[in-house]
Amino acid sequence: MQQVGKNCGTDFHRLWGRWTDLFKPFYGDSRVEKLMESRAGQYLSSHPFLALNVLLFGAVAALPVGLFLAFALVTLFMSAVGFVCFEVFLLFAGGLTLLSVLPGVAIFSVIVSVIFSAFYVTTHTVLGRYFPHLTKQCEVLDDLDKSKESERDS
Repeated sequence: MQQVGKNCGTDFHRLWGRWTDLFKPFYGDSRVEKLMESRAGQYLSSHPFLALNVLLFGAVAALPVGLFLAFALVTLFMSAVGFVCFEVFLLFAGGLTLLSVLPGVAIFSVIVSVIFSAFYVTTHTVLGRYFPHLTKQCEVLDDLDKSKESERDS
């Protein structure tokens, strides 16, 4: 049993040596040195259990803030992506609507122009056949001139 206790002690010292080797770069940082030279750093260095409590409190307090910030960033990103997708959908729907309406407008304009052309041709033909003096301006003007001359002569 005594042997196991000695092994545990030497294992602990080896582990402690590894941990201190890992943390040496942190202690070499100028900001950590300033903190350790302050009264709070010296007090926490002399009370490791309190230092562990402060560390855990800081981690536990930072966790909700970090989660909130992550949620905010993800929400911002998703809303931006959603906005872009919605805009693409609206442009697509508007383009389809435009492509649906433009052929209708083209067909309507062709039909209206055919109707007006037919109306014009029909009206011109009817007036030319039944009222020839209304379709020929020169003859109408000549008729007016002749009627004025005959009035003068009379």
